[in-house]
Amino acid sequence: MLEVRPTALDGVLEIFPKRFGDDRGFFSETWSKRALAEGGLDHDFVQDNHSLSAARGVLRGLHFQVPPAAQVKLVRVSRGAIFDVAVDIRKNSPTYRQWVGVELSASAWNQLLIPHGFAHGFVTLEEQSEVQYKVSSPYAPEAERSISWNDPDIGIDWPITEGLTLSDKDRAALPLRDVETGF
Repeated sequence: MLEVRPTALDGVLEIFPKRFGDDRGFFSETWSKRALAEGGLDHDFVQDNHSLSAARGVLRGLHFQVPPAAQVKLVRVSRGAIFDVAVDIRKNSPTYRQWVGVELSASAWNQLLIPHGFAHGFVTLEEQSEVQYKVSSPYAPEAERSISWNDPDIGIDWPITEGLTLSDKDRAALPLRDVETGF
């Protein structure tokens, strides 16, 4: 009951769960292990995360965890809209340092599957944006790494670059060339 579309980076997938609506509202299975497995995506998610960004222009990322705590992420927006980004950080990959960005929104009801070996980040396009995502490995602070959101070697074309709100951790993040990724 879902549609899976490839992106420009192998393994990063845009997913569209079906949504059934009537005069009461709608119903949707936003995640189904069986449906994903039928689509060839067999991931064990162990934790759900939920963030609220009150303002437009909140940038979170680029984040990842090194092996063995690496995470597959399944990201969706339940309110508002974001520009969601995955960056290939696998040093031997033909697409190393390349990125893909997808607008995820509550109205489009789409999701982004981000596999191991990719850093993840997003910027909010609307106020009061809520992002929910499943991860395949628990949060491990000792394994967490950050890459600079504006690393010129990656060159992400963010739709918002002025007046951004970032955490201290994200402001201090280093360029990819200075981060040991473990991939």
